[in-house]
Amino acid sequence: MNEEIILSGRMNPKIDPTLGIWGWEIPLYLFLGGLAAGILFFAALYTILGREKELPTAVRKATFIVPAILVIGLFALFLDLKNKLYFWQLYTTIRLESPMSWGAWVLMLVTPLSIVWSVAYWRDLVPNWKFKVEWLEFVEKQVNKYRKPLAWMMIVSSVILGIYTGILLSAFNARPLWNTSILGPLFLVSGLSTGAAVIMWMSKNHLERTWFSKIDLILIGIEIFFIIHLFMGFLASNAAQIEAAQLFLGGVYTLPFWGGVVVLGLLVPAILEILELRGKKVPVALPAFLILLGGMIFRFIMVDAGQLSKYLY
Repeated sequence: MNEEIILSGRMNPKIDPTLGIWGWEIPLYLFLGGLAAGILFFAALYTILGREKELPTAVRKATFIVPAILVIGLFALFLDLKNKLYFWQLYTTIRLESPMSWGAWVLMLVTPLSIVWSVAYWRDLVPNWKFKVEWLEFVEKQVNKYRKPLAWMMIVSSVILGIYTGILLSAFNARPLWNTSILGPLFLVSGLSTGAAVIMWMSKNHLERTWFSKIDLILIGIEIFFIIHLFMGFLASNAAQIEAAQLFLGGVYTLPFWGGVVVLGLLVPAILEILELRGKKVPVALPAFLILLGGMIFRFIMVDAGQLSKYLY
């Protein structure tokens, strides 16, 4: 018989606190929230700049999918809740210091805003359409009348939504991988990149596709810049954050992150977009799909790896 000596009670399961409770629902929600924020940001921006005719997909067509994206994301978030019947309590108070409160209220604003924005452009999708309900006709007229003020509301709320998807993680100070201020801007830029990819994919206008290819190249460059500084910050920090960085620098997430996110989701699409801008025939769906895939893999890895990182030894 082998004798086993336990030197610490921490060797027993569930002695140390754990946070490994988030499954696929949270990263899916973060991805869809960032994607919706990206699409709405460009729709609002080019409405304010008066470029609706030049960029019809960005301002009108792409926004039709946003309400569905948000509903799916909210449903995924609902599935993750432990006490589902009490979700409404998030809307009984406003806590400015709570990312959860910010997220709940900004989603309460963005979701109906995206719906009325789409309703106002419904005739572009279905010509000669007539609403059978009078108040929908009224909504359409009011949105068209106050389009720019709504665009200002939407651009601010979309930026908050995009940053919030990263701040939701960085607010967990007990997890060294998430305990960094770069996550908010990084998730925002990633969401803008995925939004630009969807617009580029949906557009039939060559000039619009070229314009968003250029925008996406800039966003990919910014995203790589943030990723480099994310790891520079970890490696210059305390032992816990250095250990968290090692998960990506020789650890279990090295290949999925650098191969799946950086190479497949950023560098390869950037090369394809450069080739397309130089006149080579590249199917627009290919770089767009890779950007979306990379954005989703990124969020799944960050949520999963963050729950493995810890300050306890």
